[in-house]
Amino acid sequence: MTITLAFDVYGTLIDTHGVVVALTRVVGKPAEFLRTWREKQLEYSFRRGLMRNYENFAVCTRDALDHANAAFGAPLSQRDKDELMALYRVLPAFPDVAEGLAAARDAGLRLFAFSNGSADAVETLLANAGIRDYFAGVVSVDAVKSYKPDPAVYAHFLRQAGATGAEAWLISSNPFDVIGAISAGMRAAWVQRSPDALFDPWGIEPTLIVNSLVGLAEKIA
Repeated sequence: MTITLAFDVYGTLIDTHGVVVALTRVVGKPAEFLRTWREKQLEYSFRRGLMRNYENFAVCTRDALDHANAAFGAPLSQRDKDELMALYRVLPAFPDVAEGLAAARDAGLRLFAFSNGSADAVETLLANAGIRDYFAGVVSVDAVKSYKPDPAVYAHFLRQAGATGAEAWLISSNPFDVIGAISAGMRAAWVQRSPDALFDPWGIEPTLIVNSLVGLAEKIA
């Protein structure tokens, strides 16, 4: 049985805090601004999925940026917002990612990027981060017009990857994503990127908890 790994992208492979440096030049509280932006980005995707009122992730991201800007007294110009949105295509990978992906690929595991982002945006992001070649393919929620953690999204991944839930793992730093995948019949590893990160107390636990992608393949294969 060949094991298939579905890697979440934003916050798992790609460090979205790379935006903080740019925000530092234009807002007084960059970390707080980014937290609000990220929270609203996810909230808007959840709401659109539930409402069946789909717009792609770039729209959710832009709307969330507008909300954060208003919440912080509108410190950003239109040019600032355009530049921040452009950064979402050139954010860096976390330092452990290339080594972890290489080991998983060399162990004979099938690797896919699996994201709320549109396929073209994710392809560009992974290429710019220098990690696209590790993946057999990119699977986007865009094809089913919904977002994680909708069960239909995980079913779509399994169809696209030609895998079953028993042989497929989701790898994500987002607890909602891990819980969604397990609820949909997959196994899942939670990447605890920060020691302060908490897992949701729903009684649904990750199959595996790691704090780095280095060594992941050995724990799964």
